[in-house]
Amino acid sequence: MTLSAPPAVRLDGVTKTFGAVQAVRGIDLTIAPGEVVAFLGPNGAGKTTTIDLLLGLSSATTGTVEVFGSSPRDAVAHGRVAAVMQSGGLLKDFTIRETVELVGSLFRPARPAGEVLERAGLVDVADRLVGKASGGQQQRLRFALALIPDPDLLILDEPTTGMDVQGRRDFWNAIRDDATRGRTTLFATHYLEEADAYADRIVMVNHGRVVADGTASEVKAMAVGRTVRATWPGADTRALAAIEGVDAVDVRGDRVIVHAVDSDHVVRHLLTRTPAHDLEITTRNLEEAFVALTTDVPATEGALA
Repeated sequence: MTLSAPPAVRLDGVTKTFGAVQAVRGIDLTIAPGEVVAFLGPNGAGKTTTIDLLLGLSSATTGTVEVFGSSPRDAVAHGRVAAVMQSGGLLKDFTIRETVELVGSLFRPARPAGEVLERAGLVDVADRLVGKASGGQQQRLRFALALIPDPDLLILDEPTTGMDVQGRRDFWNAIRDDATRGRTTLFATHYLEEADAYADRIVMVNHGRVVADGTASEVKAMAVGRTVRATWPGADTRALAAIEGVDAVDVRGDRVIVHAVDSDHVVRHLLTRTPAHDLEITTRNLEEAFVALTTDVPATEGALA
């Protein structure tokens, strides 16, 4: 009988407490090998604490944390896990190439420096001093360093901070390409359009708990309601706001934007009782779903990042 491979990540009933502050409040999460998962949440939701647990930088108060069936520290020690953080010390007086070669000398086996530099899009600036590199180039250098041990799991915390549009696109193309080869990626970002465009799956946390888990489309659908847009110069916003089920009304020039649980009722009102025209109905985008799913959730204790 062939045994199935363990998941890349498994968190079962995980909590993490710092004194009276409960940062993680019972997270259950399983990530399969090769998945690209966006890990989203507002500041203080528990994202950074959970990432620290997966990197073996902290231990759970209760529950189980496994990476490829072993403890996070064992997985890291065997080069199966690497991370790209949004900040971190770099040697400013070394060139980018020298930095990669130095870190590569610490791993056995290690991917060749030239291959890593090319993968991170740094070949053209490899001889530039790190201290003279832009913020985006330094962030790509952190990505290059994470690739050196050829990890099976890559954990990214705000990985594209400082990158320009082309740099961000190239970065995510590399991540998606690696996913086809079986590499698992878990990333936290405030760029919700990146999560929408590049993640196979989105996990949202708030107050230390998972509040949504699914594809981008599934998560958007969890946020009840739709948006109705119409052209109506001088729109009567009070009348619209008084309609049952309307959450919010916004006016931008001649366009009125209505968020409502029952969009059909709003449309009927606009078509039969107002001069509004050019109506459009859309589901909530990921940003709207994020706000709807991660606000107004009561917490009985403090929270940390």
